[in-house]
Amino acid sequence: MRFEEARDRLLRLPDALPQAPAALAATVIGRGEERPSWVRDGTLPTRNAAALVLIYPDRLGEAHVVLTERPTGALRHSGQISFPGGAMDPDDDFPVGTALREAAEEVALDAAEAGVLVLGLLEAVDVRVSGFLLVPVVAVAEREPQLSPHPREVAALLRVPLRCFLPNAPIEQVTAERDGWQLRYGAYAVGEHRVWGATAMVLGQLGAVLGSSAG
Repeated sequence: MRFEEARDRLLRLPDALPQAPAALAATVIGRGEERPSWVRDGTLPTRNAAALVLIYPDRLGEAHVVLTERPTGALRHSGQISFPGGAMDPDDDFPVGTALREAAEEVALDAAEAGVLVLGLLEAVDVRVSGFLLVPVVAVAEREPQLSPHPREVAALLRVPLRCFLPNAPIEQVTAERDGWQLRYGAYAVGEHRVWGATAMVLGQLGAVLGSSAG
């Protein structure tokens, strides 16, 4: 997908956002005897967090999105693919200020230098493993941003073509065990990585918006 096309379609997000593909949803197909660590106690408070969904043109004008790989062994989301983002600080202008601050901290985004323009918000996602209510902030950059990963928070930067998440993009069905529980969920294949969970749901909704805006 061309960057100009994606930008133009996202300039006015619809009031009623289309849903991400149902195939991405996780389903428990076998349970262990004890509640797993990734199932949050419903009595615990939810914390606000924001993620930056940053779309930019490569040198050929194709639309790409910035993703990160979390370090293996990290406290939360070890080894998973995510957006730059994190928890709200008390002084943040939430959610936009949180998303931009976290992107500056995690991947050294200079929003002014890259010509970043915030376009709007996608639906908040309840990230059960961490207790965050994550608000995706959609933005475009006029130029490909110069990024540098924070060594403790980001194992690798991924610059992924936006076409990988459009409505016709393939979704793999994955079965995996976590804490003795069997899960089945949909994932986008990005090279050797599999994008699933909250990140996939956000990208699936983004792709649905772009698809519903076609024509």
